[in-house]
Amino acid sequence: MTLTRHRRLLRNGFAGPTARVVVVCAAALACLPAHAASLTLNVGSKRFTESYILGEIITQLAASANEAGAVHQRGLGNTAIVLSALQTGRIDVYPEYTGTIAREILKLDSVPPLPELNARLAAMGLAAAVPLGFNNTYALAMRGDDARTRGITRLSDLGGHADLRFGLSQEFLGRADGWPGLALAYAPSWPARAMPRGLDHGLAYEAITHRQVDVIDIYSTDAKLEKYGLTVLADDRNYFPRYDAVLLYRVDLPARLPRTWARLAQLAGRIDDASMRRLNAAAELEGKEFSAVASDWLAQLLAPLNLPASVGTVVAGDRGGAAATDGDAEAARASARAGLWQRLFAPDFGRLAFEHVVLVFSALAASVALGVPLGVLAARRRVLAGAVLGLVGVIQTVPALALLAFLIPLTGRIGAVPAFIALALYALLPIVRNTHAGLTQIPAGLQDAARAFALPAQLVLRKIELPLAAPTIYAGIKTSAVINVGTATIAAFVGAGGFGERIVTGLALNDHAALLAGAIPAAALALLIEGAFAYGERWAIPAGLRQGRTR
Repeated sequence: MTLTRHRRLLRNGFAGPTARVVVVCAAALACLPAHAASLTLNVGSKRFTESYILGEIITQLAASANEAGAVHQRGLGNTAIVLSALQTGRIDVYPEYTGTIAREILKLDSVPPLPELNARLAAMGLAAAVPLGFNNTYALAMRGDDARTRGITRLSDLGGHADLRFGLSQEFLGRADGWPGLALAYAPSWPARAMPRGLDHGLAYEAITHRQVDVIDIYSTDAKLEKYGLTVLADDRNYFPRYDAVLLYRVDLPARLPRTWARLAQLAGRIDDASMRRLNAAAELEGKEFSAVASDWLAQLLAPLNLPASVGTVVAGDRGGAAATDGDAEAARASARAGLWQRLFAPDFGRLAFEHVVLVFSALAASVALGVPLGVLAARRRVLAGAVLGLVGVIQTVPALALLAFLIPLTGRIGAVPAFIALALYALLPIVRNTHAGLTQIPAGLQDAARAFALPAQLVLRKIELPLAAPTIYAGIKTSAVINVGTATIAAFVGAGGFGERIVTGLALNDHAALLAGAIPAAALALLIEGAFAYGERWAIPAGLRQGRTR
């Protein structure tokens, strides 16, 4: 095919608008913030309060070394996702726990000393250092009144109470050092029990307070233990190992950024159990922003070290790495106390909206570019229809977070790229099915008439079949667009931004205002897109096919 014909097809064909949208959205996607690995320390964190706070402390302290920018990739998800980001070089360091390193990452039966952990981590290009000073071990907890009434003080006491309802975090349910090993360790005294109910850690305290569950897994430094009057059950068989907080990092970090690493090393032994509980309480109970909690604590830490007082007020944003002043920290604290309206239109609204829209439409454009040809193939080659439709149907059934966790090591990146691929794959099903349905429902007489004039098959497809199927195809594209708006909130779990950032933070803190501040704009965006597609139907569908549909 000649270049001239390519251009003519792009100008006049059904794929012309699609191709242009693909180019524009791909360019916009490329404009999403990226980080130069050589001059930036990328800090990761998991999706719970303590990890957010420690990530902010690491980020702000690293920025104070004035050697490189520091960026906090907040709330990337569970251990598997954050570890993949670390191994692929998308982040350089994140706060981790020795028990998790030994049991979950290295698959060991016990937790050896730090030198032995490092000997094993070396094969992965990783190392652990800078023990922060506290042990945040797992435990199970009950409501205090229930524990006293039933006489339960130890984990082995649970064996005589088969009616208790367990609500455990999803990660705890799947971890080797979580529920599977715990149930096995206490099997002689515990009766056979169905798989506990899975709960997000941020919602577990509310669930147990409202008596929806009776036993939850907790971290020993959780701030809400006293507030909700929970009794922590003694691990009388010493199943849970120590979970001493350390920095897990890429082995090249100290050599690449020596001043920054020297500054981070000053965190060793500076945070004890009580201090960590107070930091968690400041975020969860007092409503302070994670960055403000970190900067307040750093200001107290650094004064005795004779470091510049301004260091404690350096705040690196989720992706911006920009410095902030004491006034910014105070503004952040005021924002946490503000009403829903202020939370909705906080300063990050424009950035989050841009990221969300770019992800949705770039993924949609890719889905159209791939889905329409697949739908045409399924309609033209009936023998392939079952395989094509079955494949896109199977993709739709893969859990979103599982797909993201798979895409991170596959692409070697976190952020917009794996999120874009996941959204594009999820948007395929309605487009492929509707394209197939629209083409197969065209009356056979029209197709026979076209063939009677000996028109080329490609011309028949472009000038007759696709225009006739346009209303059905357009409906599938609109469905995918609206679905993608909601699905795009998962992008926040891999640091791709969007309104999901607020939702993830709200889940971590059980903050309903933060949840609504993310959910309401996403819902409003879905409605706007629905309206925009209704208006766009005027030019996307031939006028003759709109008769009786719109005026």
